[in-house]
Amino acid sequence: MQGIWVTELQTPHLALSCRVKKTLHWEKTPYQELSIVDTEAFGRMLLLDDVIQTTVKDEFVYHEMIAHVPLNTHPHPREVLVIGGGDGGAIREIIKHASVTRAVLVEIDARVVATAREYLPEIACGLDDTRVEIRFEDGIDHVRRFEAQYDVIIVDSTDPVGPAAGLFTREFYQNVFKALKPDGLFVAQTESPFFNAEFIRRVYHDIASVFPITRIYLATIPTYPGGLWTFSLGSKEYDPLAVDPARIPRLPTRYYSPEVHRAAFILPPFVQEILHSEEEKEKI
Repeated sequence: MQGIWVTELQTPHLALSCRVKKTLHWEKTPYQELSIVDTEAFGRMLLLDDVIQTTVKDEFVYHEMIAHVPLNTHPHPREVLVIGGGDGGAIREIIKHASVTRAVLVEIDARVVATAREYLPEIACGLDDTRVEIRFEDGIDHVRRFEAQYDVIIVDSTDPVGPAAGLFTREFYQNVFKALKPDGLFVAQTESPFFNAEFIRRVYHDIASVFPITRIYLATIPTYPGGLWTFSLGSKEYDPLAVDPARIPRLPTRYYSPEVHRAAFILPPFVQEILHSEEEKEKI
C-alpha cells in the first residue's frame, strides 16, 4: 500500500488501485499479512498478502454464485463443507437454505474470521447461526479424514499459490470425491479466463478425470482480475444444467436467480476453447 491508494498487482502486467479513505486494520498473522481498508470505490475491503479477497460493494456476486449454484443443483443438501471462506460470506448464503442442517467452515487462519466479524459484519453475520461449525485447521487434511460425509463441498480459497496450491490438485479432488456422499457435488473458484486459461484447462481436466459430471460457470466480479470469473463444479450425479428453474426457491439474493443459474453456464466461445487441449482443438 502506498499513500492513499491500495494497489494489487493482479498479474505481472496488470494492477488494480483503489483510493483509500482509512486503514482500519493491519496485522501479520501466522499465515499471511491481513489488512482491512475503507476505499472510496468499493467500501471496506479485505486483503491478504496485498491481494483483494472481498469488498462490501461486490462480495454478494461471488458468495451467491459459489453457494447457490451447487446448493440448488443438489436436490436436498443437508451437510455442507466450506474450505476457506473465513470472511463468512459463503456461510451466510448457505444458511439461507432451509434444508441445510450443518454447515462446517474449515479456515486455516483464525484471524481472518475474527477480523471479518469485527470489520465486515454484513458478510460474517451468518457465522453465529446454530447450524454453523467453525474449525481452524487445514482444509486439505480435513477432507482426507472423511468418507461419504458431505452433500456439498465448496472450496472458497485464495489464489492457487502458497498453502492454497494444494487445493487445486487431482489428489485433492480425489479426496473431495471420497468425502462426498454417493450423490454429492463440489464447486471451487477457478480464476480468470482472461489471465489463467492454462490453469483453468488443467483444473477442468483434473476434475473431469475424477467426477462423471464437470461444468464451468461464470460471474462478473469487478475487483477480481479481468472482472469475469470462473467456478468449476464436479458432481457425482446431479447436473446443474438439468435443474428445473421452477424448483429453485426465490431466496433473498442480489445477483443469483433461477434465470442466472442457467445463464451462468452459457460460455462464450473463447471460454469453451480454454477447456480443450491443443490436441482436441486440432480435431475440431
